[in-house]
Amino acid sequence: MRQPRHPRFLPLVALTPMLALAGCISFGGKPPTQLLRLTPAETAPADAGIPVSPAQSVTVLFPTAPAELANSRVPVRSGATTLAYVKDATWADTPAHLFRDLLAETIHARTGRPVLDARDYHLAPGLRLSGRLETFGLDAGTMQVTMVYDATLQHPNGGAIETRRFTASAPASAATFAGIGPALDTVANQVAGQVADWVGR
Repeated sequence: MRQPRHPRFLPLVALTPMLALAGCISFGGKPPTQLLRLTPAETAPADAGIPVSPAQSVTVLFPTAPAELANSRVPVRSGATTLAYVKDATWADTPAHLFRDLLAETIHARTGRPVLDARDYHLAPGLRLSGRLETFGLDAGTMQVTMVYDATLQHPNGGAIETRRFTASAPASAATFAGIGPALDTVANQVAGQVADWVGR
């Protein structure tokens, strides 16, 4: 004799494999306990506001970067062809975005010029600073952190276009989060200071 079906039990039976599978799925890895960021060595004080005019404004664009810097990891170069990343060292944002913000704050602090981002350039189209972050990481052979930034400064109204390479290096105590953080901050501030002096000359 055929056993009667009990539809009221089917949903529970159907959910059982799904509940078992849910225990095996991980939605993202464990978040890092600490994140690296860049802190400006120079900051502009609070003020009553600065008039923005094309003669004084500087628009700072996000620099482009090679694939090894287009993520939140810190690269370690070993020789001419080998690349790895510092274990457990993660940026709070991409290095290019963090450096753009540091650069903008340093230019404002050193030159007193109002600094705009790309979205506001049309409001006062003055100097336009773009560039490429070529290198920003650790050399395993020398234990030196190095930054190389190729800058392009475009003057308003079809004016001259200037280019210049800026570099800085600083020793890292170890290829770890704690050992590399201060050196990354140092070289970024050194390069930002050089660029600010160039823009404000």
